[in-house]
Amino acid sequence: MPNRRFADGEVVMGRWPGSVLYYEVQVTSYDDVSHLYTVKYKDGTELALKESDIRSQSSFKHRKSQSSSSSPSRRSTSRSRSRSPGRPAKGRRRSSSQSREHKDDKKKTIQETNLALLVLVFSFNQKPSENNTRRYNGEPDSTERNETSCIILEQKLKPDLEIERVLEQYSLHPRKEEKKKEERHLEKKFFETIKTIEKASSKTKELEFGGRIGTFMLIFFLPATVFYLLLMCKQDDPSLMNFPPPLPALESLWEARVFGVFLLWFFLQALFYLLPIGKVVEGLPLSNGRKLQYRINGFYAFILTAAAIGALLYFQFELHYLYDHFMQFAVSAAAFSMALSIYLYIRSLKAPEEELAPGGNSGYFVYDFFTGHELNPRIGSFDLKYFCELRPGLIGWIVINLAMLLAEMKIHNQSMPSLSMILVNSFQLLYVVDALWNEEAILTTMDITHDGFGFMLAFGDLVWVPFVYSLQAFYLVGHPTAISWPVAAAIIILNCIGYYIFRSANSQKNNFRRNPADPKLACLKFIPTATGKGLLVTGWWGFVRHPNYLGDIIMALAWSLPCGFNHILPYFYVIYFICLLVHREARDEHHCKQKYGVAWERYCQRVPYRIFPYIY
Repeated sequence: MPNRRFADGEVVMGRWPGSVLYYEVQVTSYDDVSHLYTVKYKDGTELALKESDIRSQSSFKHRKSQSSSSSPSRRSTSRSRSRSPGRPAKGRRRSSSQSREHKDDKKKTIQETNLALLVLVFSFNQKPSENNTRRYNGEPDSTERNETSCIILEQKLKPDLEIERVLEQYSLHPRKEEKKKEERHLEKKFFETIKTIEKASSKTKELEFGGRIGTFMLIFFLPATVFYLLLMCKQDDPSLMNFPPPLPALESLWEARVFGVFLLWFFLQALFYLLPIGKVVEGLPLSNGRKLQYRINGFYAFILTAAAIGALLYFQFELHYLYDHFMQFAVSAAAFSMALSIYLYIRSLKAPEEELAPGGNSGYFVYDFFTGHELNPRIGSFDLKYFCELRPGLIGWIVINLAMLLAEMKIHNQSMPSLSMILVNSFQLLYVVDALWNEEAILTTMDITHDGFGFMLAFGDLVWVPFVYSLQAFYLVGHPTAISWPVAAAIIILNCIGYYIFRSANSQKNNFRRNPADPKLACLKFIPTATGKGLLVTGWWGFVRHPNYLGDIIMALAWSLPCGFNHILPYFYVIYFICLLVHREARDEHHCKQKYGVAWERYCQRVPYRIFPYIY
């Protein structure tokens, strides 16, 4: 094992990654495996540096003093020049040729200084936490990438500098107008090179969901899964052994009137969204520092929708029409989501670079179409992604559940719904009302801050949420299940436990993100990071890394238990939810590791379990 050169607590000079600048740092720890020193800068930033990037203060000051003093060769040259008979006296005026030569040297120095400054600016644009993460993963760090960028810049600007050197060597200086023209040309090429490098660095390099092939298959697989689940629920025996279910005639899957009802529902929710009620809040800062404004009125939209549904029932509108044409509504929603996704991708082609989604800017059509190319597509102040996230699908889910409850009563000639149907409707109503009541919390989720708005979110919000999340209620209409009150009480307790974990964990996180200095949060401990944010290590976030996911899974299980154990179909939602949350957890882990670097490593050591305590 190699000996350490610097001890913990020692104050040394550390090189900032990707640059040639050294700053005073303090050594906090040393990793014997990676041979990296963890150092802390004066502003609190913690980075992992190699030993070659660290210098002792004494040697650094000694080297600085040597460079500031004149070398012997320079002194001898100075003495020889002072003895030259052709050299003018100290007090004489410079000749015009010497003055011109001095200006050209100064111009050359400025140009080369600009080149060096560009290299340093590009170096500082690299995130320190990203450098550390790539070092741990064995990937090239930002210093190596910056060196490549420097080579690109030097190759771009080298011809212009060479022309200047030749002109100076042979005194073939162009006229003043030509010089200005060349300076403008050099400046133009300089900034074009900056834009080229910034555009290349903003591209999505790590593809999710199986890349281009995986996303292409998901565009067809997701609608097929929805239709398969709905067809299976219609069967007398919805067993997995009865595959494939009998397919309906294609003409029976589409009805213009059903599509018109869906459009009426979508635009009614858009009208509620535009009403000037509810407070207006700012979202998290975007990459360019700008903050978008959002109107928080989802709960008011839910109240207005409930009043409209109540009016329809009062005038004896048959709401179980939804059950009778359920497959046609699903097809209409899928067709609309596809049309919306095409519109979103076409408009994203004209969006500025800074408005594109970090995860949907790969340059591959299929991948960007699926994940979403533009981060926050808006028509005026109407935010399409934010609107679809909570309104048409989430509120529509509750309306569908109510329609299934009324259909069960009509089909089975019941005066009141079954206990199983009441539990499913109540649990899911609580979940939706909670989401709408805490609408502001969604502004800190990755769906809003990171993911673009493409087919994945459009189909998920408008089709998957209302038609798959209501699967238990749809199943109970054709397959009634009787449960006893003690069993119902146990299921209620399970759902309350899951909801309590889900809500309290999300509240801790959202309140801490909004105002870490809140006196109410003084009892919470956290690990500071280089980004200025903290990682909670007490409360629910000190129990597991994603306690909100744990609460989600417990609630999903409680929603499925009223359907009994005759078939696995009602538990598809639980299986899907576990797979979805494990995928999200892996994505969150990767994102946080890149963002927080060494601080995330320390957090993972402090909180070893991801979702399930003592299991995973």
